[in-house]
Formats: sequence, C-alpha cells, structure tokens
Amino acid sequence: MNIFLGQGVLAQDKESPVRHLTKKEFMEKVYNYEKNPDKWVYEGEKPAIVDFYATWCGPCKAIAPILEELAKEYAGKIVIYKIDTDKERELSAAFGISSIPTLLFIPTNGDPQIAQGALPKESLKRAIDDFLLGKK
Repeated sequence: MNIFLGQGVLAQDKESPVRHLTKKEFMEKVYNYEKNPDKWVYEGEKPAIVDFYATWCGPCKAIAPILEELAKEYAGKIVIYKIDTDKERELSAAFGISSIPTLLFIPTNGDPQIAQGALPKESLKRAIDDFLLGKK
C-alpha cells in the first residue's frame, strides 16, 4: 500500500529504508540497459547496492536484516535496492544472475562490481566505505 504525501510524492507505508524495484524502476533509477546496451551509465545520484534475491532463499533471508541495518546506518550516503529474481526474471537474465543473493555495488562514477553470497556485515561495510564511498 502507498501513502500520498502531496505534490505527487508516494511513500511506501512500511519502515524499510531498502527499496524494492521493478524493471521499469531499475531502468529509471539504476541503469537503462536497453538505451545503453554497450556502456554502463548509472542513472542514480548516490552510490547504490542492488540485492538480487528470492523470497525462498535462505542466504537471502540471512542478509536482508544486515542490508536493512546498513541502509539506516548509511542513510543519505548510499541507496540499497532489492530485486526479486522470481518477479523480475528479465532483469535477472539481463545481468546473468544465476546464484543468489548477488549484490551489485554501484559507485557514482565508474563500473559496478558484483559479489555473490551472503557476505558478513563487516565485508559489506568495507565494500561501502572503500569502493562506494572511497574512504580508504
């Protein structure tokens, strides 16, 4: 369910800082691979993590609360998105997702990096700090 906030702004009525995306939203907010099939062009303004997951996946369930914590901890600095691979099969195929969870780390400049598996929180923080935010 969505809540109208005025001036055409909709907010999801759940507290989660992690945003679930459809293919259409992914192409608007992350990467329009149909418009730019040969070159990565990031559509966002902040670094992002995209979690390709499935509701039935045990490791995906294990990493979900960690991503929620990180989304709150890094609020305003990065964005964390989730893509349900069962609902967004075309999008998953476009990225060659064959193992879940698969995380796509997207800096504002440069090419993204992919990691597979349920990484521990410290590894995710290191990737955010070093790769996404460049705080080495």
